[in-house]
Amino acid sequence: MKFIIVAALFSVALAAKLDEPIAIVSSNIEMKEDGSYSFDFESADGTKVQESGSQKQVGPKPEDIGTVSKGSYSYTSPDGVVITVNWVADEKGFQATGDHLPTPPPMPEHVVKLLADLKAAGAL
Repeated sequence: MKFIIVAALFSVALAAKLDEPIAIVSSNIEMKEDGSYSFDFESADGTKVQESGSQKQVGPKPEDIGTVSKGSYSYTSPDGVVITVNWVADEKGFQATGDHLPTPPPMPEHVVKLLADLKAAGAL
């Protein structure tokens, strides 16, 4: 019975520690009238976030305006490794890069040749 009480108290103490807020040690925000912006922050646990963006014509018409942005974030994984992701979000979509992210295998040579032939023929 004592073991159950001690285990219950331990789990309550652990849960309380996990729910503690993490302090923000720095934070900057800038917004301009032209629609561009930037912000960054860093928390006490080493998490860092940075982003900037602007308005851009993303289509053929003048009213095809969208926000393009780029940034990065990093944090420490449970096993102590710092994970960093750099990203861009624009008319081509969201593209993220990072050493920990999987990469596709290289295209087979026949596909590369086929694409080059299609481009030369004006089909791409």
